[in-house]
Amino acid sequence: MRRSLLPLLVAALAVAGCTSLTAVDGNGRYAGDPIPGAPAPTTQAPAQPTISPLTFDDCTSVIAPQIRDAEGGDRPLAFGCGKIRVPLDYRSPSTKAIDVFLVRVRLAGQQKRIGSLVVNPGGPGGSGVDAAIGLGLTLPTDLLRRFDVVGFDPRGVGLSAPVDCIPDPLKERAIALDPDARTAAAYQEQVRVAREIARACVSRYGEDLRHYNTEATARDLDLVRQAVGDPKLTYLGYSYGTRLGSVYAQLFPKRVRALVLDGAVDPRAGEVAGAQTQAAGFEKAFDQFAAECRTRLAACLIGPDPRGTVMRVLARARQAPIPGARGRTATAGHVLLAVVSALYDRATWPELESAIAEAEGGISNGVLSLADAYSQRGANGEFSNLLDANTAVNCADTKEKVSEPTVKKTLAAWRTKYPMFGSTLALGLLSCQQWAVPRQPVPAVRAAGAPPLLVIGTVNDPATPYASAQVLARTLASGRLLTWRGEGHTAYPKTPCVTAAVNTYLISVKPPAAGASCAASG
Repeated sequence: MRRSLLPLLVAALAVAGCTSLTAVDGNGRYAGDPIPGAPAPTTQAPAQPTISPLTFDDCTSVIAPQIRDAEGGDRPLAFGCGKIRVPLDYRSPSTKAIDVFLVRVRLAGQQKRIGSLVVNPGGPGGSGVDAAIGLGLTLPTDLLRRFDVVGFDPRGVGLSAPVDCIPDPLKERAIALDPDARTAAAYQEQVRVAREIARACVSRYGEDLRHYNTEATARDLDLVRQAVGDPKLTYLGYSYGTRLGSVYAQLFPKRVRALVLDGAVDPRAGEVAGAQTQAAGFEKAFDQFAAECRTRLAACLIGPDPRGTVMRVLARARQAPIPGARGRTATAGHVLLAVVSALYDRATWPELESAIAEAEGGISNGVLSLADAYSQRGANGEFSNLLDANTAVNCADTKEKVSEPTVKKTLAAWRTKYPMFGSTLALGLLSCQQWAVPRQPVPAVRAAGAPPLLVIGTVNDPATPYASAQVLARTLASGRLLTWRGEGHTAYPKTPCVTAAVNTYLISVKPPAAGASCAASG
């Protein structure tokens, strides 16, 4: 995982003095500071504010030196930074506002420019600012000649009014917890940590937490579209970004030009069904990793039974944490998180193989490196706010609270059915059970009236399994499914076949033929 550029862009804000915009409601009222005695929010669908196009401040001199040595860092890219001001509560837009930070990436020598490609990397909690910079280095130049790439940190993330309520020591405890929790004491510790996290966030933000949700972020996305001056939205969303994009299409179907939804989230699955789909997906992905390792016979560092080796390492770490550098140790929680982290991308399989072999020998540096990358823990022990935002948005998006008996029953069943990943995903159901603030559930999506919407599903995607893409494509009125028969999480732009199909769609708004698919190496 590429290191975060957020601290760098904080400096850019100070240097460039990026512009704020004014968000107004239908009556032209300013969405600024809280107004004493403001009316309570209504239950009616809010009128969408309008804003003027944003003048980006040039922050190339701040960003370019930091990416110069990266692959693609020699591209002639210019960077613009800015921010827009949006209502915290769209149902009461005159009460309070927050800033949403944007970055624009532009390739020199653009021709026949179409507009902006707005991107979201998923999470929830992923930085769209980081994603735009990274995609500027990796997207095909044929596409960059037609589009600026624009990323925004969604509300609650990174540089956009970040939700920051889980202390770093509490994050360390949460990550280190036993992912199986076979004893009553281990289970109660899981409950206790989930409760502490919920209380810490509610104590700091109160009912404002309900406004850090996907529907509000989709309304922010429409203000981003206005800020870049596009009459209709062209969008690329990965993973959770597919939920954000599909909700946008539901709210504003006539304002969509083209949407690519890669690594789709099932729009209909509840908490338990969604977790079960992921458990099955990660089990399948691990089997693919293990099969690839076995094909190399003696060259496989973790032997002929990779699953058995990982299970032995988990048992060893459960008995006594495995030593690492600088006095750190890896628990079973770190070991399993390292496995999850590496399964997202086939390119990190060798790193996982090496890390597990090293851990079996009694050293946990590789395991800790993979776990830190996933949780965005820096070398100094400080975390980004990924975990804070992820918890806040996921819990705000659902009214469902899985009961204690259901969690325990699910834990017992999945421990057998999904032996490596079932327990930890069952225990994850505790998170929103403890969330004691009002919710703002994600609206059902159909997006009737939108143009063709491209959904991409990867057959062996562990995090958003292929079945989820099939469901989303069927659910959207104009959904069109493109299948990649490959490995890992998300598909574009990993192979020529997928890349060509997506580029054609983004440029010409012509989706692939029904039933289109790409081979793993095609």
